[in-house]
Amino acid sequence: MIATLLVGMLCVYLLSFTVMFLLISRRLRGEKMGMDAFAVGNLTLGMAYVLQLLEGPAGWSWMSVVNHSLTLCSLLAYCVGGARFFGRAMPLLWPSVGIGVGYAVVQVLVDAAWGSVARYSLLAATCALCFIGMVAVLLYGVRTFARDLRGEVLLFALLISGICVLNVIKLIKLLSGGLAALSMDGPFQMVFYVYMCSLATILPPSIVWLVLRRLTDALRGMAARDPLTQLLNRRGLTEALDAWFRRPNARARLLLVDVDHFKRINDNYGHHVGDAVLCGVADALRGAVRKDDLVCRLGGEEFAVICMGADDAAARRVA
Repeated sequence: MIATLLVGMLCVYLLSFTVMFLLISRRLRGEKMGMDAFAVGNLTLGMAYVLQLLEGPAGWSWMSVVNHSLTLCSLLAYCVGGARFFGRAMPLLWPSVGIGVGYAVVQVLVDAAWGSVARYSLLAATCALCFIGMVAVLLYGVRTFARDLRGEVLLFALLISGICVLNVIKLIKLLSGGLAALSMDGPFQMVFYVYMCSLATILPPSIVWLVLRRLTDALRGMAARDPLTQLLNRRGLTEALDAWFRRPNARARLLLVDVDHFKRINDNYGHHVGDAVLCGVADALRGAVRKDDLVCRLGGEEFAVICMGADDAAARRVA
């Protein structure tokens, strides 16, 4: 009875956050940061648990087949959402249809050949492998594409590792004890659904937090950069120098760069050509400085280059 109540709560959590993710994705408009895919993941997983409540004890039923297919589709949606959050475009609709239909066919064949225990074991093993892959990608991301979100990504990896371990335990129990291991009154199912409810409570707000952090970082970046050239502006340069000179023995050299007779360009060819020239100068400066140097547009046609950690000789080479 308690496990059934937990599954019902899990459905409410998932479907509620589905609505929230959809609303956020509509607000984001252009770059949705994967929120639409996360909404699909929550919706399909919530529907899977609704079917589990309706189908009764574990065994063969078409509801169970659809339930298992939706579970795998939800994992795909979460993976696609994560990829889109980190700027990697991935399709969702047709891969989900392919996995859903394909896995349903596989289930029918497995159940016909080896019985329902094999079919449930297949789901547990497949989910465990998917979670292992997710954790591996997240740990790789800590050192590469998600270095700015190291703490949050490590938390996700830890939580996903927990559900991976539970699926491995479920697989072992199925192989040793059959479908009785999935009894809703059993202690294992209690632990499993308590953990799933915990995930449903922690992960969706964490995803919303990540989106908010990305948005605030983007706003901070916009405030620190010149909109025309995308170089640092005065504010961005001041913040960078404040951080640099907090270090002991920090040093830097300043180069001031000015475009001669720039007014003639605007007067003779128009401001749109002048803007193109400024962008060209910015590109030239970016290509000429060293890796850690700062390039700033002070205003108009005036630029500055800060040679970080450079002595006089190194600054002259840059100049």
